[in-house]
Amino acid sequence: MHIIYNYFVYIASFFLKIAAIFSPKLRLFVDGRKEVFTYLEENILEKAKVIWIHTASLGEFEQGLPIIDALKKQYIDHSILVTFFSPSGYEVKKQTKAADLVTYLPLDTLKNAKTFIDLVNPKLVIFVKYEIWPSYLSILKKKKIPTILVSAIFNKHQAFFKFYGFFLKRSLTTFTHFFVQDESSKNLLSTIGFNNVSISGDTRFDRVLKILEQDNQLDFMEEFKQQNLCFVAGSTWPEDEAILTTYINKSTENIKFVFAPHTIKQDAIEKLAISIKKKVILYSELQTKDVSQFDVLIIDTIGLLTKVYSYADFAYVGGGFATGLHNTLEPAVFGIPVLIGPKYNGFKEAEDLVANKGVISILNFEEFNKQMGQLISDKTYYNETKNINTDYIMKNKGATAIIMSYLNTLEF
Repeated sequence: MHIIYNYFVYIASFFLKIAAIFSPKLRLFVDGRKEVFTYLEENILEKAKVIWIHTASLGEFEQGLPIIDALKKQYIDHSILVTFFSPSGYEVKKQTKAADLVTYLPLDTLKNAKTFIDLVNPKLVIFVKYEIWPSYLSILKKKKIPTILVSAIFNKHQAFFKFYGFFLKRSLTTFTHFFVQDESSKNLLSTIGFNNVSISGDTRFDRVLKILEQDNQLDFMEEFKQQNLCFVAGSTWPEDEAILTTYINKSTENIKFVFAPHTIKQDAIEKLAISIKKKVILYSELQTKDVSQFDVLIIDTIGLLTKVYSYADFAYVGGGFATGLHNTLEPAVFGIPVLIGPKYNGFKEAEDLVANKGVISILNFEEFNKQMGQLISDKTYYNETKNINTDYIMKNKGATAIIMSYLNTLEF
């Protein structure tokens, strides 16, 4: 079966190279992997003790960051290597100071896996959430390297729990221990014979709580908001923006609006700005204009959203009308009501918070308009909604401590 799997990975690699000619993102995906082995040969010392953390993309990196930080503080004689599968994670975090080494993960062939693991020679491996790569896991198992899956979440629809999923299920035997987010995941693993499982919760709660400890002050936001209410829309897609801009154009409320779109390409930013009838300023124009004189600010750069959320009285998180919901915990940690689109199934924290009524799911403009009207006019409703979010995050913190307690029992 592994031979067939490798064959398909090689075929996929061939077609990815062709597709990369026409796609800048795929070009990053393909070209970024060309120098991985050279990078490792030049940067890993022969006798280095390496802890390898693999994340799919930016979201999983943020999820793993509390563990990375804890490992760096406790295991100061080890080097931290972080790998990414996706360009959207690597390109943003390739210069991060959280890790000693950052690179792409080569495609999952047995040859790549053996070469990579021989070069890195990790003493401990941590995969975050969904990352199951059979070839890498096969080599790690052969070398008896402690391998942990953290913040994992499983559901009955995954191949592991189907009759045809024996190959992927076999890959799970590599893991020394599973740290899962909920009891359902633990019970599912038990049905296929895995009992080396602990319920730790999600490390993202620890991550977002650290946001409260950092300096979130932004001078331009102080000038922009002043004494007004502020609505921040983060990681928005065109489907989200169609509803939000309609509300902005019709609103008579004294509210300042901030957009931090998912895509910051110039044409997308221009299209968004043109659709808004009120006074709009871009972040890139702040040096030449008085931001206090504008009604809407569009953040046409990356890396500011978590701090911008700290100024919000209301937030909207995008993706719930498009490809997938973005991070609802980042605004929720500031104790504000959060609105989202209708597609949030599979995002546990969103499911929980919608059920608890701290996050509000809307289907269309009419529902959005109604909810905003109630949040603005009914202070009791507003306070109840925001307190639900704060309480939920505080009750779910602590995953990192549970995982680190286990890691301290290992020899690596």
